[in-house]
Amino acid sequence: MSITSIRLAEDIDKPLESLARKLDRSKNYIINQAIKEFLARQSLEDSRWSDTLEALESIKSGKSVAEADVNAWLNSWGTGERKEPPK
Repeated sequence: MSITSIRLAEDIDKPLESLARKLDRSKNYIINQAIKEFLARQSLEDSRWSDTLEALESIKSGKSVAEADVNAWLNSWGTGERKEPPK
């Protein structure tokens, strides 16, 4: 495990200390958990951004499905005659 030192602003340190006591955890534990969650959210955001760029390229190249076709497919859900997804 590596060691990194950080300076916490007082308005962060005091609530962090309070939370650590309340949870019976160390400030180190809480900070590590917060960083893990932040990194996971950033990774998800990066993935969504890549998906968005890919979708935009798909639209630019003319790959799209008509709204009426999508609606007809969705409206067939729950009926006895479910349609195939539009292509």
